[in-house]
Amino acid sequence: MLAWASAQIHCQFHASESRVALPPPEDSRHDVQAENETVFIPNRGERGQCILSTPPKILFCDLRLDPGESKTYSYCETLPMDGPPSFRGQAVKYVYKLTIGCQRVNSPIKLLRVPFRVLVLHGLKDYQFPQEADAVATVAPSNPFLDEEEGAAKKGSQLADLATELLMAATSRRSLHLYNISNSRGKVGTFCIFKTAYKIGEDVVGTFNFSEGDIPCLQYLVSLQTEERVQEGFQRRRGPPTSFSTHARHQESCLHTARTSFSLPIPLSSAPGFSTNIVTLKWRLHFEFVTSREEEVITKGPASSDAAGWTGTEQVEVDTLSWDLPIKVLPTNPLLASYISQLPSTNSLTL
Repeated sequence: MLAWASAQIHCQFHASESRVALPPPEDSRHDVQAENETVFIPNRGERGQCILSTPPKILFCDLRLDPGESKTYSYCETLPMDGPPSFRGQAVKYVYKLTIGCQRVNSPIKLLRVPFRVLVLHGLKDYQFPQEADAVATVAPSNPFLDEEEGAAKKGSQLADLATELLMAATSRRSLHLYNISNSRGKVGTFCIFKTAYKIGEDVVGTFNFSEGDIPCLQYLVSLQTEERVQEGFQRRRGPPTSFSTHARHQESCLHTARTSFSLPIPLSSAPGFSTNIVTLKWRLHFEFVTSREEEVITKGPASSDAAGWTGTEQVEVDTLSWDLPIKVLPTNPLLASYISQLPSTNSLTL
């Protein structure tokens, strides 16, 4: 005999004490689920602060099951559009969980927490659906045999299609971006990239042209990085406000190389760029170039028989040059992002 079961979605926020200075929480009560309590509080006993929660929904009340008997219930909820995406950084973490609480008669409450991932696409909140479709739906006769939630499901489907269209429109635009790489002594080369907005899971492709450079480039390194910056009002003085994480890198020796290219994949497990009142996450390409101060690194030696000998210098004086190029990383289709986890999505709760 089960007294009740309820479900709710909440987002738990965690912050590094050495990097983030947070105000004390408004609710300072002891965060423990009492054994004789019947109130459903999904985030009880968890660390951090609950910054977002949906209204709890009751799945059933006073359920009696015979040995071997089973019942199936469906749960559906719409997430708010103004919440942060799932993110595990060095300064903060945003973790979404679906919590199901159940209680047997004269027994303590048992909670089952199922973590899941949320991808947020900015711009959907301000979108207005066409009024023509709403007018047609109002004039059309209502069918009492149809589910009342069918209209909400249809709008959710339209919203998903709109998100896909916005992603394709923002990431499919291609235009040539050329950047001259130079230092105080002259031009090193040219960098070319065809777009600066990408979806999670795409490859960032760029090309170098060193044939028009005046300064020999011996080696270059390209890193795909995220910049996690704590907002000024929440920074601790003893901790660095900005931290960097490298997700992919490409290194190549390019002496006497006219043209070359690189391809860096954006991991499906990464978070898109976003900004909250506490932290901002941005993406960038970090370049490092090693250039020679000498125009000739390989010299021609005395001829031996019919072939000329070429030898490299034993020591070369070099300069280093670094450069950062901001890029925009947007979410991707949730079905594509879920491919990184092949584990079964079955969870159990023992009462």
